[in-house]
Amino acid sequence: MHRLALAARTTMMTDIAPGVDTSVHGVAAVCDPLGALYLPDDGILVVSDLHLEKGAAFARRGMMLPPYDTLATLTVLSAVISRYDPKLVISLGDNFHDRVGSAHLPDAFRALIVEMARGREWVWINGNHDPDGTVDLPGNSVDEMHYNGLTFRHEPRDGLQKGEISGHLHPSATVRRRDRAIRRPCFATDGARLLMPAFGVMSGGLDLRHKAMHGLFDHAALIAHLLGRDRIYSVRFGRLSA
Repeated sequence: MHRLALAARTTMMTDIAPGVDTSVHGVAAVCDPLGALYLPDDGILVVSDLHLEKGAAFARRGMMLPPYDTLATLTVLSAVISRYDPKLVISLGDNFHDRVGSAHLPDAFRALIVEMARGREWVWINGNHDPDGTVDLPGNSVDEMHYNGLTFRHEPRDGLQKGEISGHLHPSATVRRRDRAIRRPCFATDGARLLMPAFGVMSGGLDLRHKAMHGLFDHAALIAHLLGRDRIYSVRFGRLSA
């Protein structure tokens, strides 16, 4: 619900605070409240786990979900692209919710992506949901990308990987405010690697304390940059709620 509400508000970008500065393996980066990572020195915008056409994928299996997820996700993506005007957009896999999502993408949504990609490069990293790449969309599909000491891939590799920026696990974290716990998607970084939040508006989250996260970070240096309603909240791992 938080991400859907954000999609409804992105036409009023003045309500969204600037991002929070960080770095990954010595490369400057900005964690944006809209859920994207911007690398200002190279003009690169990174998003992950768009899961476009998730509602359509469920419908193909006979499970009806509200059919608004693709438009909502693309609305947020368009807003963050307008915010930074990047030279290159990298989408870190699970761009579509299943193998046939991009082939079945309605023309109106395809035109939105074409317009967003106009005048810039675009790289689609293949994910576990969409390992075959995209169909009739701008840009190139690759399994991973290496640039300026960084590695962009969908699934994080085991161990402490320096310079890795990845997605897949949909990290989230919980903080306690007074008498209630608040859980939000987050960027997670210890300075060596960074794990991206899911950008898709109907994507869930996996807590940073989940066993799937074990061994990925130096917990002493790990910071969760939580997506708030209109800004980023940065909290050290040791101060997160279990």
